Amino acid sequence: MQTKIRQLIRTISGIESSDGDGVKLTRVIGSHELPLLDPFLMLDAFRSDNANDYIGGFPSHPHRGFEAVTYLLAGRLRHKDSEGHEGVIEPGGVQWMTAGSGIVHSEMPEQKNGLLHGFQLWINLPAEDKFTPPRYQEFSSDDIVLDESDNRTIRVIAGKTDQNIAGTVQAEFVQPMLFDVSLSQGQAFRQAVSEFDNTFIYVIEGELAFTNPVGALQANQLGIVVEGNVVEVMAKDDVRFLFASAQPLNEPIARGGPFVMTTQQQLQQAFRDYAR
Repeated sequence: MQTKIRQLIRTISGIESSDGDGVKLTRVIGSHELPLLDPFLMLDAFRSDNANDYIGGFPSHPHRGFEAVTYLLAGRLRHKDSEGHEGVIEPGGVQWMTAGSGIVHSEMPEQKNGLLHGFQLWINLPAEDKFTPPRYQEFSSDDIVLDESDNRTIRVIAGKTDQNIAGTVQAEFVQPMLFDVSLSQGQAFRQAVSEFDNTFIYVIEGELAFTNPVGALQANQLGIVVEGNVVEVMAKDDVRFLFASAQPLNEPIARGGPFVMTTQQQLQQAFRDYAR
């Protein structure tokens, strides 16, 4: 197959927002700036060392019809749910929650001061899997598979790298690639993707350069890359970024708050079920 390098076509900084009990965050996917990047429904970035920005946390709330991925870089979050699960997400840890048919859970800071930094990514479930039983996959930093080839570091959360190193999470529904990539100045990252995938890069620190066409992504920016089967970027300085890619579902979406269904009838039923 002929190699075609994907192009950076759009850069998004996100919208300052709040959620839960007043937690300040930046909504990068899921706002009017970028409502959807199918199958990615939402990407929230949160980073603050001011406890007033996060101490209220995310008290008990319901979900149905999608998967929520919480990836923490600094701080601690305690989660509890209606199925009796409880645990603490620590720095470098990942919680991959398949809400499926429905769950009520909370995520509350396990700290009264210091830096809280991380992300939450919502990934849609196919219509046929909306009512799959809810479940968790939760991993500490030490559990995350590393690809350290070519003197770079890729924390492989889900999917496979070009070196055929598979991620820690068993993502059986949409099967995305989700990597946390660290490069030194001048190093390149190259990853094959399906030509049908929707793909984004979110820069956590540093600056990335694109050559096709010439462009750059700064820290706290998301870039959408399209039309090709390979993503190729270079670090302009020491850089860290999230890389995500998945085939779109191309299915109807009926969305209301914490529920993401396929039809309006299913959405209305989700609200009725939660109200019982």
